[in-house]
Amino acid sequence: MSPIEIEPGRLFVGGRWREAADGARTEVVDPSRGAVVTTVAEAGAADVDAAVRSAREAFDGGTWSGLSGRERGRILHRVAELIRENADELAQLESLDVGKPISLCHAVDVTNAANDYEHFAALAHSLDGSVRNTPMNALAYTKREPLGVVAAITPFNFPLILAGSKIGPALAAGNTVVHKPADETPLSALYMAGLLQRAGVPDGVVNVVTGTGPVAGEALLRHRGVDKVAFTGSTAIGRHVAATAGEALKPVTMELGGNAANIVFEDADLEKAVGAIIKAFVFNTGQFCMGGPRLLVARSVHSTLLGILAEAVPGVPVGDPRDPGTVVGPMAGEKHLKKVEEYVDLARKEGGRIVCGGERLDLDGGFYYKPTVIADLSNDSRVVQEEIFGPVLTVQPFDSEDEAVALANSTPYGLASGVQTTNLARAHRVADRLQAGIVWVNDWAMLDPAVPFGGVKDSGYGREYGPEALDAYTRVKSVVVSLD
Repeated sequence: MSPIEIEPGRLFVGGRWREAADGARTEVVDPSRGAVVTTVAEAGAADVDAAVRSAREAFDGGTWSGLSGRERGRILHRVAELIRENADELAQLESLDVGKPISLCHAVDVTNAANDYEHFAALAHSLDGSVRNTPMNALAYTKREPLGVVAAITPFNFPLILAGSKIGPALAAGNTVVHKPADETPLSALYMAGLLQRAGVPDGVVNVVTGTGPVAGEALLRHRGVDKVAFTGSTAIGRHVAATAGEALKPVTMELGGNAANIVFEDADLEKAVGAIIKAFVFNTGQFCMGGPRLLVARSVHSTLLGILAEAVPGVPVGDPRDPGTVVGPMAGEKHLKKVEEYVDLARKEGGRIVCGGERLDLDGGFYYKPTVIADLSNDSRVVQEEIFGPVLTVQPFDSEDEAVALANSTPYGLASGVQTTNLARAHRVADRLQAGIVWVNDWAMLDPAVPFGGVKDSGYGREYGPEALDAYTRVKSVVVSLD
């Protein structure tokens, strides 16, 4: 597949490929066909311990933290270059593993992964401290130091991007890493392990352990050799991660679930808004924490917009992710497909009207679901209030700006929000009132590694991307030198 030699399905520990200590393996399934494509090692507690010890030895030995920020930046720039040079292989792996359309993998996943490493490479040599003025007869200054061993635990929906959003800043700051990817989608993580090594990252600095959350993830979370946890996943698991890390007083950053509202005011450009609306709920087959599955529409344009969606949504190309024309691929696994089915059935029981979609798509044995629009649900409906994580959109009318904001803020989540309006004052006014870590105006999913994102409320805490991300991977030391 590439000039990088990766022994299939093995753990990457201390710069070497190895089997799990007990020889356990787990299957990886192609969600577009429901067929097993390979197996990977299933790490146990002993394997996690070996990975953490390897990361600790590398950190304490200074093979990475001892480099200047500029030298770390050069190596991270090389990582970005190698991602671009191996874009086809990475896109194919991500498409096969997650079921993403190949065109999306190229345009979004691979491109953003390269941009991630490039961005943090540029920040690696900007970790400056400062001199502080005090009344003491002393020179007081601060410096920023790496934390040590970082546990990076990533989900199934954006394996390549979300690994880079953690590994990139961790390495830029001088930390070492043990990465546990989602058990369903581990392939790009293993590929990247070899690529990072080829770029010049020393052995032991980045380790990859594939396996399940309850075994490998739990062992990593509880390991006393881990200094910081960076987690992306569901809110329910996030609560457990925070509680467990808190017992050992380990710092944690968490990007958790979302259930964002997209508000369409009566003065919106409807043609442009429709594009943002559809992108917000079908992007990545709706498996997107920052997706927009709740549509709030001014009552004066509610019926008109529902009619437009009823015609437009069924025309969104759903199919084989290897087809360049496909926009929506399969769900990442059968359990995710069943969850979507259960929520749509619940919507019917709660009095919802299926405007379009509402059923599986039988195609090649894969886990496909038709993009679905649901109207006439009350705001206290479970389908409105809970995270579905699939290509499902609920549509609710509102009568005033205050009501729109109240509805948008009415769920426990606060990761993202959207405002569709041509009124500039309204855009700023409403954005200020929305309880969300990021607000998009007149579009959706505009993301760049220079722009921080993260949640409020049940969507987590801490920020990824931007220079703010480095705050979570460093600590400040103060030095006070007497001048007497």
